[in-house]
Amino acid sequence: MNKEVENEMEDELHPEYDFAQMQGGVRGKYVEQYRKKNNLVLLDPDVAQAFPNEEAVNEALRLLIKVAQSQQSNNTVQQKE
Repeated sequence: MNKEVENEMEDELHPEYDFAQMQGGVRGKYVEQYRKKNNLVLLDPDVAQAFPNEEAVNEALRLLIKVAQSQQSNNTVQQKE
């Protein structure tokens, strides 16, 4: 069955798309530009299960930021006393 699927995929590729004949291509040429413009993060499966969508992830991270900032403020006040 796997060979059938592989053969079907091979048959769909037009002969003019012979990538072995292509020259001048550079792998990862734009990867740095892409990373600067896109802030994608891959979550581990156990973490991803806790969040149904990207809004939930953002909400949780914003809450974590507030808690960390509050904790930092409390530590600063305690050190001054």
